[in-house]
Amino acid sequence: QKKHGSSLRSGEMKAGASHESIVVKLLHSLADVEVEIIAVIVDKSVIVRPPADPEDIYRKAVARAVAHAVRRWPRLDVNLDKRYTSLRLLDRLEREIREAILDIPREVVIIRQEDSVAHKELQAADYIAWALFQKYEHGDSRFYDIIAGRIVTEEVVRQVLW
Repeated sequence: QKKHGSSLRSGEMKAGASHESIVVKLLHSLADVEVEIIAVIVDKSVIVRPPADPEDIYRKAVARAVAHAVRRWPRLDVNLDKRYTSLRLLDRLEREIREAILDIPREVVIIRQEDSVAHKELQAADYIAWALFQKYEHGDSRFYDIIAGRIVTEEVVRQVLW
């Protein structure tokens, strides 16, 4: 936060709440380090029949991203932003992920769901997700272009029926 000029009040950096110059600086910083980005984007505009539970879309996207990661790195620690407070929902997300990687040979996959305030890597992931959102939702690829060279897998899910 100090390096990129963001306020220290909240303790968490969010791309949507940051000035554009901060977003650009942070994305350039990420592009300059040895990171590999896996992106799964759901094209909601093609969905004719959405799922009864809209969270199914999120769970499916996360499970697909983790499956891509496990194929690339068989020993994997997955740190997800803790989206749910309910143990039932936390468990449901983990079960969806485990089912998606069931048939992929691997050694170890550890899944943690943690608060992004305490994890700077999750805050960095927010900036990457925001850059992808700008490209796919608003047609603005300026931010995406900064990190494009670090993206190793990019899947757009166009599922009509859920």
